[in-house]
Amino acid sequence: MELLVAYRDDPAGYNMAEFLSQEMILDDDIFRGKYYDLIIISTPTISADWLEEKYDYDGFVFLSKHAAKSGALALTCHSTGNFSESKFGGNSRQVAVPHPNLQKAYLQTLQKNQSQFSEFQITIEATHHGPTALTKPTIFIEIGTTEEQWTDVSLCVSVAKLVHDVFSNAIPENPVAICFGGTHYSSKFTCELLEGKYSLGTVIPKHALNDLDEELFSHIIKQNSMAKFALLDWRGLGSNKQKVLAFLESTSLEIIKL
Repeated sequence: MELLVAYRDDPAGYNMAEFLSQEMILDDDIFRGKYYDLIIISTPTISADWLEEKYDYDGFVFLSKHAAKSGALALTCHSTGNFSESKFGGNSRQVAVPHPNLQKAYLQTLQKNQSQFSEFQITIEATHHGPTALTKPTIFIEIGTTEEQWTDVSLCVSVAKLVHDVFSNAIPENPVAICFGGTHYSSKFTCELLEGKYSLGTVIPKHALNDLDEELFSHIIKQNSMAKFALLDWRGLGSNKQKVLAFLESTSLEIIKL
């Protein structure tokens, strides 16, 4: 069973959690449900590396707000990790175990219901921020992009209903790929997730490839043990193209150029 996690002072995450908890049974600090359990914590979700000290679950799904300097409205979903120093939770040069099939099922469910969110971009983000130290699959589901959206109870409830729908049905298994290159909001990888056959593991954007060395690459491969493919944004690898190819040659991953 999965544990859904929201931070009490995150309005988007709290609004989603409050709606979902209405049909659940409170047991100490855990809302118990048929398809998942839920907790509301008093500290930021990006620093929740401590969860496994107290809670034993198959995976952790964080309900959260999304912020962007552009102000563009977005509904996002992404894995967590830091490719260099830790600025926003987690540990430096550590990535969490991703949650590929759940991410694909959720984003495709959003797309099927896009008429409800016509003003919003539906997109993945590259892997970023904490927590990074949890040993079970970890994913963030986010509502962006300003306080107006975070505090929009109707919007948060609409998203929360789709989260519930995803967990209420069997989540299909798909071939998993690690992604290299591109921007933080990768249209190529998002399109592959929505329209293609692959689920996505860790997504390493172009700007993070400078930090990729043998040690970090090996760590990423280990955390993505379910992956059999590597998706390359061929034009979005920049000056690190040959370095990435050389690292991949040491693995059994099948390379797919986009």
